[in-house]
Amino acid sequence: MQRRLIFMGVAIALVISWISWSGLTQAAPLTTPRVHPLPASLTQWADTDDDYFSEIRPTPLGYLVWSQFPVKVYIAQITGADRSLSEAEQSRFQEWQAAIGQAVQEWNQYLPLQLVDRPEDADIVIWRSFPAQQASRDPETGILEIPRASAAQTRYQFYLQQPERRLAHRFTIHLSPNQTNLYTLATARHELGHALGIWGHSPAPTDVMYFAQVSQPPAISPRDVNTLKRIYSQPTQLGWRVGQ
Repeated sequence: MQRRLIFMGVAIALVISWISWSGLTQAAPLTTPRVHPLPASLTQWADTDDDYFSEIRPTPLGYLVWSQFPVKVYIAQITGADRSLSEAEQSRFQEWQAAIGQAVQEWNQYLPLQLVDRPEDADIVIWRSFPAQQASRDPETGILEIPRASAAQTRYQFYLQQPERRLAHRFTIHLSPNQTNLYTLATARHELGHALGIWGHSPAPTDVMYFAQVSQPPAISPRDVNTLKRIYSQPTQLGWRVGQ
């Protein structure tokens, strides 16, 4: 049995992406923040000082580090409800799946990932859907502001994993079905970077985690991996039992 804990955070990829999170600031940690052993793939990575770790912000429970591998990923499937889709629409769905699968395989070089067939078995769930948009009213003018259409939305949720009473988290990604294959792949790389722990953006357009979409999307860069390794070298409460 699992219990929802503390708060959720959200990252939305727009034409210019942004990140925000909100929730309870803890007066005292739920458990002692500690560093988890690095997976072999990151241990072997010869990192340098060229990174953007200074742009990454921890949550109240620490950095969003996975400690149990492989991290399980579910990619939305064509279900019985989708059988009415035309052949062309089903083909586009399969191309979308293939692009997401390629992004998973690219990140798998640096953190162990595994595709699973059921969303309830996954740590990261990727849905083929339009990200939710929420209008807001300007407090000074009273004008209702409608946000620009977004390509993706990534959310995390903390929970207490039973029976171990271990602090854990899961991610949900909503990724638009209306992008070209190239930009679907680029968006998936970026959002998976968030879900794997890079809760921030790079200021350099040559990195996958650059804060804006570019005309020629880059592959995962050494700076992206250097940053990922530094994140996984930080203490966190995630992955540890409460009270220890």
